[in-house]
Amino acid sequence: MSRDRGALALVLHTHMPYVEGFGTWPFGEEWLWEAVAGVYVPLLDVLQDAPVTVSLTPVLCDQLEAMRGEAGERYLRFLREIRAPIHAEDSTGLDATGKPELAAELRRAAGDYVRGDEEFERRGRDLLAAFAGLGTELWTSTATHAVLPLMATDAGLRLQVAAGVASHERRFGEGWSGGFWLPECGYEPGLERDLAEHGVRVFCVDQTDAHGLGTLEQLEPVATETGPVAVPIDWQTIELVWGSSGYPSHADYRDYHGRTLHDLKPWTNGGEPYDHARALELAREHARDFVGRVSERLDVYARERGRAGLVCCALDTELLGHWWYEGPVWLAEVLAAARAEGLDLTTLPAGLDRVEPVQRELTASTWGSPKDLSTWDSARVAEVAFAARGAELATVAAAASARRGPALERAARELFALQSSDWAFLLTRELAADYPLERVRGHVEELRAALGALDSAPQPDPELRSLSPELDLAPLVSP
Repeated sequence: MSRDRGALALVLHTHMPYVEGFGTWPFGEEWLWEAVAGVYVPLLDVLQDAPVTVSLTPVLCDQLEAMRGEAGERYLRFLREIRAPIHAEDSTGLDATGKPELAAELRRAAGDYVRGDEEFERRGRDLLAAFAGLGTELWTSTATHAVLPLMATDAGLRLQVAAGVASHERRFGEGWSGGFWLPECGYEPGLERDLAEHGVRVFCVDQTDAHGLGTLEQLEPVATETGPVAVPIDWQTIELVWGSSGYPSHADYRDYHGRTLHDLKPWTNGGEPYDHARALELAREHARDFVGRVSERLDVYARERGRAGLVCCALDTELLGHWWYEGPVWLAEVLAAARAEGLDLTTLPAGLDRVEPVQRELTASTWGSPKDLSTWDSARVAEVAFAARGAELATVAAAASARRGPALERAARELFALQSSDWAFLLTRELAADYPLERVRGHVEELRAALGALDSAPQPDPELRSLSPELDLAPLVSP
C-alpha cells in the first residue's frame, strides 16, 4: 500500500511498581515473577527487530537489574518450588474428581514456567541486556511512575523526570531519542516545558474527550510551542484490544478470573475447559481483523485529509500474556499480518518523520476511566494522595536546607516509592486488598524516620537500596 496514507505505531508501556522484596503471595514480588515468566520473556522473541516502541519504566529496570543477583535466584525458586508443584497438585486433584480435560490443561500450562526458567537462564539472567538488544525504539518514563500533574513541587517533578532520563541513559546508552512515556498519560498544559528541559522530544497524550472517540484528530501528532511533539493515542483502536467487549473477552480465550485451589486457570471465558490450540488460532484471526481495521482507519484519514495519518495504539505490555494469555501470539500475528497486508508499522520517531505535526491546543487528560485524574486524586484515595504530597513537601524542604547525605537519599527513595501511581490505581479498582495502603503507610513511616535522622550518623541501607541505585539529588535544589 502507498506510504502516503500513514502508518500504525504500536507502543508497549512496560511497567511494574517496586515490589521486589515487598511481600509474596497473593501480592508483592510474585507480580514481578509472573510478569517475567508470562510476559517479558515470551515477548522478547516477538519483539526482536520489530518496528515497535517499547517504554521501560526505570523502576521496572531497577528490579530487572536486581534479578542479575539474589532477586533472580528468588525468581527461579518461585518457578521451581512453587509454580511447578502447585500445577502438579491441582492437576492431580482435577483428575481425581473426574475432570481430565482441566487436568491436562494445567499440565500443559506448567510448561510456561519451565520455559520462563530456561529462557531466563539462556539469556544469562540479564533481561536488561535482552531489552537493549531488541533493535527497536526504547523509551523511558518518570523514575517510579509518578503522575506528573499531581506533583506538589517543581523540584519534585524535576527529580522524577531527571532520574528517569538518567536511569535510561545509564542502562541503554546515550542514543536516547527523547521518547518519554507520561505515566497514565497524565498531562496538563505547560508540562511540555518541563519535559523539554530534560531532553524529551516526543510523548503520548489521550485527547479522546477533547475531540471525541474515533475522530480524525486522534491521528494527528501535535507540535507544542516548546518543541516536544505530543502524539494522541487512538482510543478507538485501543478499545479493540482493551475495551470491555474487545478481543480478550471472547468466550474461547483463557479466563483470568476462574481459578483452581492454587490460583491456576484451566477454564475459558465461556466456562468450558480451555483449548489452547483453538485459542491461539482465534488470536491470529483477531490479529488479522485488527490489521484490517487499522488499515481502513488510515485509508479514511488519507481520503478525507489528503495526507498521511498516524494511528498510535498504546497498550500496557503486561496485558499481553498476563491479563490476556494469548496476547503474545496476537502481537506476533499483527506484525506478520501487517507485512503481508501492506500496513506500515513504525516506531514513533520514524512515524514523525513521515507525518507532519499540526498546531493545536492540548487539554488536560489521562487515559484513566474517566479520562481525568480521579483514579489517582479523589476522596477514595485521599490518604494516598495526601501522603505523597506531604512527603514530597517535607523532602524538598529538607533538601533546600542543605542537610544532605545518606539519610536524605534514603528519604528520597521512600518518596519515590510513595509516588508510584499504582497504589491509588489498585485501591480505586479494588485489586489488591489492603496491600497498597500497607505499602503507603510503610513508606511514610520510613521517610519520616529518615528525615528525623538528617543530623545523625549515616543510616544503614534501606530495603529500597535497589530503587534508583545511582540517585542524584541535585534536581531537588536546582533553580
